[in-house]
Amino acid sequence: MSRGLNKVMIIGHVGRDPDMRYTPAGAPVTTFSVATSRSWKNAAGEMHTETEWFTVVAWNKLAEICKKFLTTGKQVYIEGVLRSSKWVDAEGIKHNSVEIVAREMLILSEKRDPNHSSTESDDTEGTEEEYPF
Repeated sequence: MSRGLNKVMIIGHVGRDPDMRYTPAGAPVTTFSVATSRSWKNAAGEMHTETEWFTVVAWNKLAEICKKFLTTGKQVYIEGVLRSSKWVDAEGIKHNSVEIVAREMLILSEKRDPNHSSTESDDTEGTEEEYPF
């Protein structure tokens, strides 16, 4: 019997704040969007950028973590699996969707201290740092 593989990894920016709900059984589920961009030059040397939007779904403890720590604009790494859905709405229109079911999430954006501006001088400027190794 042959085996399959369903694994996706993306790095992008959160497009909207996560929305957390609960299933009837009480399991938390959080959804949010992530945008990834790529740039290239065409044959004429013109730069082009293309942005792809992904819907991400996280369950249980990861759902709670995403809701607590993610906000619009944060850069994240998402690892998970693709899940596709097909349905027919009340008007008989067929729909298809693909979403990433997250298994892992890492925040890549820097933590910002609201009391420390990047234009302020650093107290360690001009001094050598000691390394313990």
